[in-house]
Amino acid sequence: MAEEYPVIREVDYSDKGLASLERIADQHSHTLLLDFPTVYIIGAQAQRDLLIYVGETTSIQRRTVQHLEDDPHKQEGWAAIDKGQNGRMIVIGHEHFNKSMTLDIENQMMLYLSGAESSHRLMNLRTNPQGSYYPMQEKDDIFGKIWRKLHRMHPDVFPLERIIRDSALFKASPFHKLTPSQFRARDEILLRVQKALRNNDQGQLILVQGEAGSGKTVLLSSLFYQLLTTIDRAGNVRESVPTGERMAAKLMVNHEQQLKVYKQIMTKLGLYTKGGDQVGKPTHFINELPADGDPIDVALVDEAHLLYTQGKQAYRGKNQLLDLLGRARVVITVIDPHQVLATNGYRSKQSYQKLLERAATHGSIVTLQQQLRMQADPATLRWIDEFVLARKIDQLPGHDTKGFDLRVFDSPLAMQNAIRAKAQDESQGLSRMLATFDWPFVEKRHPDGDTSKMWQVSVGDWSMPWNLQLSPANRAEARRNRGLAWAEQAQTINEIGSTFTVQGMDLNYAGVVLGPSVGFEHGRVVSRPENSANHNATQKRSLNGEKKSVATELLRNEVNVLMTRGVHGLYIYAVDPALRRALKNAAASAVQNVAEEPQDYE
Repeated sequence: MAEEYPVIREVDYSDKGLASLERIADQHSHTLLLDFPTVYIIGAQAQRDLLIYVGETTSIQRRTVQHLEDDPHKQEGWAAIDKGQNGRMIVIGHEHFNKSMTLDIENQMMLYLSGAESSHRLMNLRTNPQGSYYPMQEKDDIFGKIWRKLHRMHPDVFPLERIIRDSALFKASPFHKLTPSQFRARDEILLRVQKALRNNDQGQLILVQGEAGSGKTVLLSSLFYQLLTTIDRAGNVRESVPTGERMAAKLMVNHEQQLKVYKQIMTKLGLYTKGGDQVGKPTHFINELPADGDPIDVALVDEAHLLYTQGKQAYRGKNQLLDLLGRARVVITVIDPHQVLATNGYRSKQSYQKLLERAATHGSIVTLQQQLRMQADPATLRWIDEFVLARKIDQLPGHDTKGFDLRVFDSPLAMQNAIRAKAQDESQGLSRMLATFDWPFVEKRHPDGDTSKMWQVSVGDWSMPWNLQLSPANRAEARRNRGLAWAEQAQTINEIGSTFTVQGMDLNYAGVVLGPSVGFEHGRVVSRPENSANHNATQKRSLNGEKKSVATELLRNEVNVLMTRGVHGLYIYAVDPALRRALKNAAASAVQNVAEEPQDYE
């Protein structure tokens, strides 16, 4: 009886291992692994790293001989594998494998491995997502079966799929198959960069616009990877750029949680070294490179709406973006004006317009419009936009065709219990409580200096500790947490997050407490800065020589960030009684309308 698909064999990565593969007794398996196209994985322990290479080939025999005999003399990575200990090779076959399918499986394998938290380094330096082919509709099912078999073989290296898909590493990996609009945007930007490098330009701005969840981070991650691995300093496209000829490119973000994610990804891909500072914060880069020094080739800035537009602590300048433009040939920024959260990053409409005009002079404005995070239908997305931006409460959509769960709660405890239930359900995934910054919190300090106390979000008799305060369960958890974003740490199910820990991140279900800074008056949602504890948003800002408050706009943006985190659901509780009534009425009228719709009976 033929072996169930997919056929997977693990052997020593050696001549003897290859010989054992050739001696497979089952004729059907022998044919699939040695005569059909295959996907293969080679792993070897080299010092502290488990080095992993994923490949595809039409002849596993010929390709293995090449890896064993030729590659160690040509490539540094293969030399490390050759010197590694206990090298193993896994070969994967399937009756429906063809060249396009194996390239797609190879790419998805690298996507999953780059999203896994296990300590390993990927050796591959190419991405191969394919377009249409037959039978591409079977690819996901085939890959799922492959991954589940690999998980049973080596669970530490190949964790459960749901764990991979919930990880921030997976969501920001450069191996994602881009949407057509992302793909066009990436190619357009790469061409702009090539042209700027060939012309020896300096200070060219490429501006990527898009609302929260429109795929900006994945686009930037893919861009950075392509720039480092396929384009050299002269602007030439190459299949693989050697380490010594790579362009000087830096990826920056003013957000601690997102910075952790990027550092982990680039470390896994062998593209990040502490000394090289390929990934870091803008202030460090600006302070390290003098304005009159040689510019780097490309600076990429994620969450560019968090760049400072005035001096702050270690940053002594007046505008971080202008400082970056003076230190790089090309600056690629990912920006959303509706996610500016602090006065030190505030830009007036006129200032933002000037940025658009500067980018437009080179035709370098890219806009992403498709909502990729929130799996909700247009009516649900429109309701959230109307609440946040238009400041009005429409009737809640009665039924979301994509299954997005939008709910209003009467109490924070009921919402907390619902979020906890989602987090504990393996089929539902990562879920956390969030709140507007309306309760005091000072990082690395305790209330009244009492180490037994924690900063709390409190509503009546209910309370939860603010983020970044609870300790991991044990030392092993503490070690694991070092590279993880806040929401991915197990103990944080008992904390409540803020914009400072979730901006740029995805949750499957987000429970949002709208604190007393969000109210409802005269039929409109309003901001009440006097009730906010977010001094970064409520303090006045100097604009054209005058001290002005921009708190209403910044607090609106805070709500926008929190309410756009959930992939599959958004739960809302409002502290303000009038706002809570308005939300409950909107939800009740939606339920009533659904109940009154005519029903079809057989």
